[in-house]
Amino acid sequence: MTFKNRMETKYRNILLNYLQHQSEQVLYQGQKFSRKLIEHQISPEEMISLHRSILLEIEPNMNENVLHSFDVLLEIMMGYGLAYREHQSLRDQQIELKNEIEVAANMQKTLLGTKIPKTAYLDIGAISVPAKKMSGDYFHFIEDEQNRIGVAIADIIGKGVPAALCMSMIKYAMDSLTDIQHQPSRLLEDLNRVVEQNVDPSMFITMFYGMYDPNAQQFHYASAGHEPGFFYDASKGRFLDLEAEGLLLGVNKKTRYQGYSKKLQIGDMIVLLSDGVTECRTDTGFIEREAIVSYIRKNIDLPASEIVNTVYKELERLQAFQLRDDFTLIILKRVK
Repeated sequence: MTFKNRMETKYRNILLNYLQHQSEQVLYQGQKFSRKLIEHQISPEEMISLHRSILLEIEPNMNENVLHSFDVLLEIMMGYGLAYREHQSLRDQQIELKNEIEVAANMQKTLLGTKIPKTAYLDIGAISVPAKKMSGDYFHFIEDEQNRIGVAIADIIGKGVPAALCMSMIKYAMDSLTDIQHQPSRLLEDLNRVVEQNVDPSMFITMFYGMYDPNAQQFHYASAGHEPGFFYDASKGRFLDLEAEGLLLGVNKKTRYQGYSKKLQIGDMIVLLSDGVTECRTDTGFIEREAIVSYIRKNIDLPASEIVNTVYKELERLQAFQLRDDFTLIILKRVK
């Protein structure tokens, strides 16, 4: 016996039982029965037709007006059933999209994990928090055999699985370019060619890459259209914009990037960030860069890891604990 035959028999028994006893327990059986109907995708109009046919069996001489009223109800339920099926289809698509995002988020964690270096000469703090499950921000640290520390921060204009795959490609390309990791401008040029050849033209990447050489106390860096960071001059107690010009990755494969450098004295800091930090929005508007500086300055005597976490909590509070964009903040402080 098919489910439809069993369903008709079951419904007939429920209906006849209720007409005879008007029992609450019978109505409860009907609620449980409705779940089975949904599982087997039995439409509302099918149930209306079944109900009508059973009533005709019980009352063959049913009033014609009552009988014709089922025609109206049937038409209404047909429209309702169509709308319900469309709703179910959209719901299935949402579930599929949610699963895709979960896969991409796990992919990011697996492929893009990076270890924050621990050194005697640099105190490093980093925090990256996605506004949603998937992040468009990315950061990565490199430590070479000469104890030089490389740091990259990027913002992918694009989300989801394609962005996660793009980030992983950049990470593994960086790790493979071991001979030029100490030359930020050349590294960006090589990455730019990789991106231009392998990434969809609708997806662009801003990126900042710097390398600190502890032997010369120099921080060498270059930028591909990324948000300017800050340089903290400890001797003068002031913050300066870490300006660097350069075209986004993936726009033109022949792009050349200019290299810059800063001498770091003990106490000096390099502050790198994504536009989710500087474009933090509150009910009254955007937070100015000066406000970011003030939060860092207020906590400047703390370890770098505590500074970035404290600044994040301050800005999260200002946004009523609802990030509107991905948040990434990195601090490198020379301590020796």
